[in-house]
Amino acid sequence: MSHKSLLSTLRSTRTAAPLLTALVSAAAATGAMAQSNVTISGTIDAAMYRGFDGIAISKGTQVGSLQRSDLTFSGKEDLGGGLATTFRLSTRFEPDTGATEQSNKPFWYGESTVGLKGGFGHVRIGRAMDAVTANDWAYDPWENFDRLASPAWQFWHYNYAVDRRGNAGSAEYFRLNNGVFYDSPTYGGVSVSVNTSFEKSTAAGAGQATPYGLALKYGTGGFKTTFSSGRNADGDTVKFLGLKQAFGDFTVMGAYDVSTYRGSVSNSTARSATLGATWQLNPVLLQASIGRMSVDGDHSQMVSLGGRYPLSKRTYLYSSVSRFKMYQKDGATGFGAGVNHSF
Repeated sequence: MSHKSLLSTLRSTRTAAPLLTALVSAAAATGAMAQSNVTISGTIDAAMYRGFDGIAISKGTQVGSLQRSDLTFSGKEDLGGGLATTFRLSTRFEPDTGATEQSNKPFWYGESTVGLKGGFGHVRIGRAMDAVTANDWAYDPWENFDRLASPAWQFWHYNYAVDRRGNAGSAEYFRLNNGVFYDSPTYGGVSVSVNTSFEKSTAAGAGQATPYGLALKYGTGGFKTTFSSGRNADGDTVKFLGLKQAFGDFTVMGAYDVSTYRGSVSNSTARSATLGATWQLNPVLLQASIGRMSVDGDHSQMVSLGGRYPLSKRTYLYSSVSRFKMYQKDGATGFGAGVNHSF
């Protein structure tokens, strides 16, 4: 299946209450321990929006998460000597219906890891975002957090699947199952993130290459850059370069991504380049981006504008509008507005 087929397919339960009740009780009990702490956090996002009719996101005006909603349990225990154990459990849901985000995804879709953290860095084991997708969001004015406006959402991430069968047989574009993840300390502004999986898939037709992700990061003052590279078990590859510079309240950023899908007969390569900016014009945050993607000679373009207005430190109103032209289809405009609350 080529990049175009994947993108076209992409764009064309269990009851959680008993489990969450048990987790809340466990969190309260654990929080009483002197050397442990547990945090319950998350985001509830609700919007009215209209997708790119005939191109991406289902047609018509909709109500739901435009910037996604999640519930996360995280914590650590001090083991002494600068060493701590950590855990993170994160699920995603749709606030308009109360359902989990998609039926083919695991309940703990966002992350399910346990690890150790110390002077050597942070090691986690479980399911989490790979080193590429965990870091490239920093070069998107929407931080990969808007289904309409985000260039990362529309251009970078769906050109490369971290695991072609990671969600009950369907593709997982962000997270690695059965993974080992390492984040280093920062030395002189430099840090690295790496991940791999030693477990081979038993699914029919699954590739047997050892997957990996690597991100090399550097930041100083208002400047930040990341180079990352990854490969999945089927031999698909991704390379990403991001640059960002802050000039006071104004920040410019750029990204370039090359993703190659390994087919049974021939390979398919997607290249995307985006340029974005944010401007903190107190109290409003303004966002803008322009991008272009080429997949085997066919081109797509997108221009996006947006803004956020804070009501408090945890709540803001937002709106966004994008003009998207995909391959040889006519362009379409998507727009939406909503409210986002974090806790």
